[in-house]
Amino acid sequence: MKPMSWIGLVVLILGIASLVIPIPHRDHDGFTAGPVSIGVETNHSETLSPIVSAVMILGGAGLMIGQMVMGQKARA
Repeated sequence: MKPMSWIGLVVLILGIASLVIPIPHRDHDGFTAGPVSIGVETNHSETLSPIVSAVMILGGAGLMIGQMVMGQKARA
């Protein structure tokens, strides 16, 4: 496989994984007054937008297909 095919495969796998694997996000809200600190920390887990995932999947597949087409043109 050519390097472009490998990159396409990685982008394709990341796109599929982004549909189901949540990305953790942590927020810290509070204030500090001298030596005293008061705050609240919240944790969120969110997946990427399905549109972003679809773009990654289509981009990865496009890179792989494009590499295959370019390889066939070089042989002809």
